[in-house]
Order: sequence, then structure tokens, then C-alpha cells
Amino acid sequence: MNWVFLILGGLFEVGFTTCLGKAKEATGSATYIWYSGFIICLFVSMGLLIKATQTLPLGTAYAVWTGIGAVGTVLMGILFFKEPADFWRIFFIFTLIASIVGLKVVSNQ
Repeated sequence: MNWVFLILGGLFEVGFTTCLGKAKEATGSATYIWYSGFIICLFVSMGLLIKATQTLPLGTAYAVWTGIGAVGTVLMGILFFKEPADFWRIFFIFTLIASIVGLKVVSNQ
């Protein structure tokens, strides 16, 4: 179950980075709404990471959480913020995904 918490925490990490990017683009009261989303996602993400590390090794949990956030944030940047999607970016995203899966496979939990 803690792997589910960890994956959800990583997805909320994507949420807080996306809110941060949208807040940068927003104007007026929309800026505060995006910053509120950032704070909510940040707290939920950290809370889920804390819950997951109660039984998962800290190093593995943090690496997976960060990796999910990094991959998700890059994909959000490509899909919604018009960031480039060249060969090397995609290649390294896949190597990062392989590393995350590898950590899960070799984990004792």
C-alpha cells in the first residue's frame, strides 16, 4: 500500500510544479488560485511521501518520488507549456523511467 502512497505523492509533485508554472503565466486573482493549488499539492505530496517512508527505505522512496515528479513535470512541460520534445529529452525520460522501475524491482518491500 505504501507504494501506492508513494506513486500518488509523486503525482502530486507533478501537480505542484504544474501549478507553479501556471501561476507564473496567470494574472490577477488567477495567480492566487494557482499558488493555492501549489501549496495544497505540496502538502499532500509531502504527506504521502512521509507515509510511504514509514515502511519503504528512505533512499528508494525519495528517488522514486523525485523521479515520478521529474518525469511527470517534463511531460507536462512538453504537453502544456510548449517545451521542446527532441530525441535526447525523450531518451533521458525513458532512462529515468527505467531507473524508477528498477528501484521498485530491487526493493525488498
